[in-house]
Amino acid sequence: MREAVDQLTLKGTTTVGVVCKDGVILASDTRVTMGYFVAHKKGKKVYKVDNHLGMTISGVVADAQQTVDILTANARLYKLNVGRPMPIHSAARLIANLLFSSRFAPMIAQVLVGGVDEAGPHVFSLDPFGSLTEEKCVATGSGSPIAYGVLEDKYKENMPIKMVLPIVVRAIDSAMKRDAASGDSFDVTVINEKGYRELGDDEKGKIIGGASGAIKKRASA
Repeated sequence: MREAVDQLTLKGTTTVGVVCKDGVILASDTRVTMGYFVAHKKGKKVYKVDNHLGMTISGVVADAQQTVDILTANARLYKLNVGRPMPIHSAARLIANLLFSSRFAPMIAQVLVGGVDEAGPHVFSLDPFGSLTEEKCVATGSGSPIAYGVLEDKYKENMPIKMVLPIVVRAIDSAMKRDAASGDSFDVTVINEKGYRELGDDEKGKIIGGASGAIKKRASA
């Protein structure tokens, strides 16, 4: 059963989560596939849960979206009952418990939960059976091997968001070029002490242009 679930979770998507010195970056492509059919070109895979907390999804859309709805509702209830935002680890543990409780009829979803709380920036990775690991730099989906090629080469711990953004964008862009199940466009979100912010098209275009220019400059040198 585990092998079957692993194959399903690797059918499409590229998502990336990175911890920076001053926050967290979450990113994904926007292509949604059904086998070899492109079902949607602008699918949302990075979600705002709270102003300090976000998540990415990959896998079966219905299962993944359910994890978003459950976490968002519980994060709001937590803030109302306790009077402070839900810690990132608590949010990740809630999803881990949800996935583990349905392990005999697994929810086919691989999730990244990331954000900033009193303990600093965090990113957690969860598989369909509820396994929970904290990561500094992680990618999921069928394009993840390609994305990792860029991330492992360029990313270093304690880098500021400004320096990591071009690396994350290049990782997603590389996966979109080489993985048939990833493509069309991409979304990037930054979470820091100022809160949750999605990058606009102009900002993403400048990052891509800057990264391409730096690569061409190194090649010509």
